[in-house]
Amino acid sequence: MRARTRHVRSATIRIETSLPVRRDVPSLSTENALAELRLTTRADHDRLERMLRLDAPMPLARYAAILARFDAFLRVWEPRLHAALPERLQSWFRARWRGGFASADVEWLRSVGEVGTPRVDAPAAAALPLIDLPEVLGSLYVIESSALGGHVVAPLLKRTLGLGQGSGASYFHGFGGDSAAMWSNFRVLAALEIGDSPRDTVRACMSARRSFGALIDLFAPLAPAEAPAAPRTAVAQRIAPALLMALGPEDDEATRPAPLADIHIDLPADGEADAGDTLVELPMDDEVDPGDTLRMPL
Repeated sequence: MRARTRHVRSATIRIETSLPVRRDVPSLSTENALAELRLTTRADHDRLERMLRLDAPMPLARYAAILARFDAFLRVWEPRLHAALPERLQSWFRARWRGGFASADVEWLRSVGEVGTPRVDAPAAAALPLIDLPEVLGSLYVIESSALGGHVVAPLLKRTLGLGQGSGASYFHGFGGDSAAMWSNFRVLAALEIGDSPRDTVRACMSARRSFGALIDLFAPLAPAEAPAAPRTAVAQRIAPALLMALGPEDDEATRPAPLADIHIDLPADGEADAGDTLVELPMDDEVDPGDTLRMPL
């Protein structure tokens, strides 16, 4: 009886991944970039609202201090954002500038209202990174969305302080009845420009958070005494987990898994008749000994 010799050749398959994996988060959301921006910045938006309390009556001096800070921020931010936009979008943005309204209101309060407005600098506005279009649109989201509150703030200023469009409240009046349509226009443009790219969406979200942070720092001295502003670093708000999982390299907490151990497969030699099951050697979970494998029929 002849002993049968089986010739085999070996192949080593290495499986690696270039993306980090977070096993505790769901897959990437199908929501668009605007939904992710809203989710990511919700805590910052609510915090700034609590600091400013624009929906409550206020003394004229406090209103002047708030307005002076908006003016200081926009004087720096608007020209920077305009320069960072591609040329095809610059005229679109110029038609939406609101900084001139704030400057006119500050001047009116000083000259006509005889209200002393503080001289304010906004260095954080000069330091905001506006390198690419997603970052620009993320920062623009903050200012564009803030205009929506004007329909509540402007009537309150008229009723409590006697201020109106052209008389100290032009900034919050904004573009009046066109504000809602302009917000919808921005939403469409942002969705088209950012698209479905997780990386671009995360960059926009990070930029929006930095812009909110700059405003929070700017208005921190005006936070009501009964609700002092906590250090911004204490806020635990994070970018949508699914997006961080998809982006990975820019998330400090995202972890890259170690490359999987080699999977060794014994393949039949070319032309050899099938003498039985081909055995596949798979590494066991949490293996320590490289030779600790599970042999399974293929």
